[in-house]
Amino acid sequence: MSETPYLDNLRAERVKAVKALAGRSARQRAGRFLVEGPQAVREAVAATELAVHDLYVTATATARYADIVKAAAARGIRVHRGSPEVLDAMSPDAQQMIAVVDLLDSSLGEVLAGPPRLVAVLSNVRDPGNAGAVIRAADASGADAALLTPESVDIHNPKVVRSTAGSLFHLPVATGIDLKGGVAALRAAGLTVLAADGAGEHDLDDLLDVVGQAPDGMPDLAAPTAWIFGNEAWGLRDEDRALADAVVRVPLRGRAESLNLATAATVCLYASSRAHR
Repeated sequence: MSETPYLDNLRAERVKAVKALAGRSARQRAGRFLVEGPQAVREAVAATELAVHDLYVTATATARYADIVKAAAARGIRVHRGSPEVLDAMSPDAQQMIAVVDLLDSSLGEVLAGPPRLVAVLSNVRDPGNAGAVIRAADASGADAALLTPESVDIHNPKVVRSTAGSLFHLPVATGIDLKGGVAALRAAGLTVLAADGAGEHDLDDLLDVVGQAPDGMPDLAAPTAWIFGNEAWGLRDEDRALADAVVRVPLRGRAESLNLATAATVCLYASSRAHR
């Protein structure tokens, strides 16, 4: 692979173009986004179906993460060496390693073709850290996909990408999914649709007690399941809860008023994962 010019000019057009990808409008124009930090970059490079165009790295990071740089070069990804100041100008959160990748574009049809047994649905989830953490939990629990409604945060937001710690590249993540139509499609594909809400009529522990033998009127966590998770501040709207087959609450045994979104989603997804096993 031919050596690319060393980057040490903070005002270079390439440096400005990479830095601009932190903004949504620049991402949409370029059709590309940033993957920051060694862990996320490693997973992006390993995802051979992913179009990774450029890797930016300092000499220190090249030596420390030689396996990533070698794997990128083997894939034909352009490797650009740069000064620490240039990498910091591109992204202060990159830990001296950045990849530029094509925008992700999974569809609901691709998700349903699986067929899926466990899906996380994010409705009006606008906090990038929470969205990324739920995608990471979905991956860790063995879920088949994550879906986001149009009102949810852009999954290519740098904080979302960092919060997934590479999980964004491990499972299909479909965006812009109308909740009503998405729920109907999931149900038609054989999934039970559960809404996670603190005021739910079903206790998650009770459902775990009857896995595989749930009586009439109680959902069976052993069945293929889609979980709907709502906004961080106000949860699920009444009309969103009404779309679900059942509304489930996570039991609170201490004095905490509630769980945050990512924690509640993790508990629910792992409950289904255990039931499926």
